[in-house]
Amino acid sequence: MAAFPHPDGFPDRLVADALAAARTLPAPTPVWAVAGLQGSGKSTLAAQVAARARSEGLRVAVLSLDDLYLTRAQRQRLALDVHPLLATRGPPGTHDVVLGCQVLDALRRGEDVVLPRFDKLADDRVPEDACTQIAGRVDLVLFEGWCLKAPPEDDAALATPLNALEREDDADGRWRRYCNDALRRDYPALWSRIDALWFLQPPGFEVVRTWRWQQEQAMAARAPSRTGMDRAQLDRFIQHYERTSRHLLETLPAMAERVVALDAQRRPLTT
Repeated sequence: MAAFPHPDGFPDRLVADALAAARTLPAPTPVWAVAGLQGSGKSTLAAQVAARARSEGLRVAVLSLDDLYLTRAQRQRLALDVHPLLATRGPPGTHDVVLGCQVLDALRRGEDVVLPRFDKLADDRVPEDACTQIAGRVDLVLFEGWCLKAPPEDDAALATPLNALEREDDADGRWRRYCNDALRRDYPALWSRIDALWFLQPPGFEVVRTWRWQQEQAMAARAPSRTGMDRAQLDRFIQHYERTSRHLLETLPAMAERVVALDAQRRPLTT
């Protein structure tokens, strides 16, 4: 899981509510999910819910959508075959949806399973022997990710570029059409494995730039010998996510089982 240290963690009452909601889902192994834009604290909330569940004697598996990124080699092949922007992880079309479905299905069946993990600083998937091994049935699966349940946009909405990346590097719209087609074609199978979804709603897209920079600094602090992104590189990176992020802000509140509105410091406005 791509953990990001939320400044204070989420309130105990919210964590308790999340676990209570998860425990009402169909047995034996429900999938409770939390979505949120970059840096919103979804990994933190999932970790807090997992810790509380374990303290109550439950066996829990935590899966991150980030850990389902295609390998660097797979994305480089897409960059050659489809569009150069697909070398960059994150947007729809750069996840191994089939792997995600296989992992969730194996957990549902109570089988032994290896949870994939992605190293963001290395920009590649971690070898299997360094991943978490789950033996036997768990009581609950927590699934977190930035674009869980994201619907595709109408094709007409793709015509106009919305940032410099799209204007300069995707002038013909081929990349954004590929990403949108992936959302329409591939991702519903993964979304169908989710039993309930909570959405951490930011005050707006612009705050993501601050939150994601804090996340980058936190990752660099944990591995000072490895080079992360500077601010300019990060601003460009975020533009890869902007279209889907803005669409999520418009659509996901009506789709989620619960919306947790956040202020600019990632604090819930209500608990």
